Amino acid sequence: MKLADLAWPDVAERAAAGAILAVPVGATEQHGPHLPLSTDTDVALALCERLAAARPDVLVAPAVPYGSSGEHAGFAGTLSIGQAATELLLVELGRSASGPFRRLLFVSAHGGNAGPVTRAVARLRAESRDVELFQPRWRGDPHAGRPETALQLALRPHAVRMDRAVAGDRRPLGEVLPLLREGGVRAVTDTGVLGDPLGATAAEGEALLAELAAALESQVDAWHPAVPA
Repeated sequence: MKLADLAWPDVAERAAAGAILAVPVGATEQHGPHLPLSTDTDVALALCERLAAARPDVLVAPAVPYGSSGEHAGFAGTLSIGQAATELLLVELGRSASGPFRRLLFVSAHGGNAGPVTRAVARLRAESRDVELFQPRWRGDPHAGRPETALQLALRPHAVRMDRAVAGDRRPLGEVLPLLREGGVRAVTDTGVLGDPLGATAAEGEALLAELAAALESQVDAWHPAVPA
């Protein structure tokens, strides 16, 4: 199910049969003192892999590990390429992929990528390319809080440092959003956490992952129904 594991004749055969290329889009950015910088990329990749497990017509492209993360500047390890570069990267990637593949799916798990990826998809569609976008959403803490900590406990527990987990700014996102837009995450929290990761469990993360994967599968089925085997 992974594009990178195949040789080009195998890819050509799968593409000719109508395969969907799923591209995980993430980021390399701080997720508090307890979660790895790859958190958003890990979630996007996991969702694509679950989709491919449910639908044999899906191939998973290598993940895009960089995005628009300027709001996390000031936290060591954050690597941002900005909105314009993110949009251009996805447009050019989409143009290249739509050569062999008639259907392209972006799964973007970083909120800061919402603008660039939405604009990239709109541009690709305007060029008559069949492109779909899925952006996972959940209730609760928006960044490095309980939901993302639970997801990583389910996906990569060895990469989670719960001994370092601390509560951050717990105000509702709508309340702190103006501050975030003006001064970035550093303006509201020294830890990089928006929410409270304490108490998160792997079981909670697995349940959320299953919920998000089901939403992704439902959206893709509505876009292009799976052909019965």
